[in-house]
Amino acid sequence: MRSDPDVEHDLTGARLLESILCSPIASVVSDPRLPDNPLVAVNEAFCALTGYAREEIVGRNCRFLAGPATEPWLTERIREGTRAHRPVLVEILNYKKDGTPFRNAVLVAPLFDAEGELEFFVGTQVELMDDDPAPGSNRRHQAVELVKQLSPRQREVLQQIAAGLRSKQISHRLNLSEKTVKMHRSLILSKLGTSNVADAIRVAVQAGL
Repeated sequence: MRSDPDVEHDLTGARLLESILCSPIASVVSDPRLPDNPLVAVNEAFCALTGYAREEIVGRNCRFLAGPATEPWLTERIREGTRAHRPVLVEILNYKKDGTPFRNAVLVAPLFDAEGELEFFVGTQVELMDDDPAPGSNRRHQAVELVKQLSPRQREVLQQIAAGLRSKQISHRLNLSEKTVKMHRSLILSKLGTSNVADAIRVAVQAGL
């Protein structure tokens, strides 16, 4: 018997929400199938970072964090990434609810459903400290070192995960069984020191995969 696609969508959304709720990194999920790509899930770390309550966030486009000095060319780079359905990482000036500006490392990455259709965007935010020397270079170096721990096959799998693909799609692309892909996925998360796919995607993008 075929399952109800709406039920499948709800289950997928629930799993994704559960995943970001476990992350210590500020994270959100948006639904590009709804008008203006609104946020549909947010974790406590994001609320703590921005000062907004969940009910003030859900249903809005993430541009509400922009302010007078937000760099428009970086905002456009994020838009270009979402239009092209590819992950993008920028360091941009955003504003907290009380008006405090903060430098923010923003990752936005697509997630596709089992049929290859765009289903969600996941976004993560990390506040950058002014006294952190060359923060982008430091994070890239750390990400590269983490990725070096992975086997060549695991790096291939991580690259596909960062592109937003599910295990079934990765198995087809890499000519592996889905069980093998899931095994690699588990090992990748363990070696990267996380249980969260969004965190793994951030490391992959920072490392240049």
